[in-house]
Amino acid sequence: MTYNPFDITKIRADFPILKREVNKKPLVYFDNAATSQTPQAVIDVIADYYSSYNANIHRGVHSLSQEATDAYEIARQKIQQHFNAQKAHEIILTSGTTHGINIIASGYAELLKANDELLVSAMEHHSNIVPWQMLCEKTGAVLKVIPMTQKGTLDMTAYASLLSDKTKLVFVNHVSNALGTVNPIASIIEQAHQVGAKVLIDGAQAAPHIKADVQALDVDYYVVSAHKLCGPTGVGMLYGKEDLLNTLPPYQGGGEMIAEVTFEKTTYADLPHKFEAGTPNIAGGIAFGAALDYMNGLGFESIATHENELLVYATTALKEIEGIQIYGEAAEKTAVVSFNVKGIHPYDVGSILDKFGIAVRTGHHCAQPIMDYYQIPGTIRASFSFYNTKEEIDRMIEALHRAIQMLQ
Repeated sequence: MTYNPFDITKIRADFPILKREVNKKPLVYFDNAATSQTPQAVIDVIADYYSSYNANIHRGVHSLSQEATDAYEIARQKIQQHFNAQKAHEIILTSGTTHGINIIASGYAELLKANDELLVSAMEHHSNIVPWQMLCEKTGAVLKVIPMTQKGTLDMTAYASLLSDKTKLVFVNHVSNALGTVNPIASIIEQAHQVGAKVLIDGAQAAPHIKADVQALDVDYYVVSAHKLCGPTGVGMLYGKEDLLNTLPPYQGGGEMIAEVTFEKTTYADLPHKFEAGTPNIAGGIAFGAALDYMNGLGFESIATHENELLVYATTALKEIEGIQIYGEAAEKTAVVSFNVKGIHPYDVGSILDKFGIAVRTGHHCAQPIMDYYQIPGTIRASFSFYNTKEEIDRMIEALHRAIQMLQ
């Protein structure tokens, strides 16, 4: 499916939820950084699995099992190709970004020692902070923080000064979920490798907007969630370099991840099955591949162009409103605007916008250290996708004026 030129009317018709109303108003969905919507083509793939060949994978000789296995492994290959991993078995299918991060954190519990140093950025989602804190508690390693600037970018001078031969792991998001900042991960990875450190990049927020090439980046680990890029919830991907994944112990024990089991000893399966214990989200994995097909059909360059137009349009309109403070004004951003209205709590604004059918996110966005840095309780976050329009932004601005009038 290819829309050329980028036909927003046809694209919106692919998403059944965009036809619904909320509070008797047409839905305006600006919470895409939390979860994107799902096109009918992906919904159909999920329905077809359960309607036509619902069976467990990798374990059966009967036809349904073989069909399901083939579809699941084809999806893995689509993910491999999309992110340009060298080998399909470097793609571990997970329940999402958080799961992928925890697999790596669990594995390194056996590889780190006291006083080893881990670097995490000040701009991380809690999912890329808490597992590393837990790892430090287990191992005695020390967690250090790469600071951020008032503009919402990482302090790269400070980063360089934090790196040393004690640094074993570096964790940074590709894109900030709270601010939309695109971090300079190529430079971050290169500098970390110069001191022998490995790098995990949280790509959850980047994946809907940027087609990451894991080989070109030379990244060690890269994690994403399907529900951020038109796929279902409960499925995601951990990419890891083959040699690194082979050095890590399994995260979970159970079926599928074994080669041989006796009561005396168990030997583990090869990649990727070593990290895929139990029955996976089979329909979700297959649908993940279908979601990538859909987005690649649109073209990521076309997506980026359209979303950047929305970002510029919304930012300009918001800056014309008295009392608006925008957080995160990096030169390179994805389509996220995080803002507050002076003297009004973000939750109150978000609640009124919902009455007009406009879905935005309010709060700390699971990035509390960012809010602490700015000394605010949270923000109103409007995050745009390729199926959004300038007309929808106009509706948000109009509703925002109404909310300000009601709350001041």
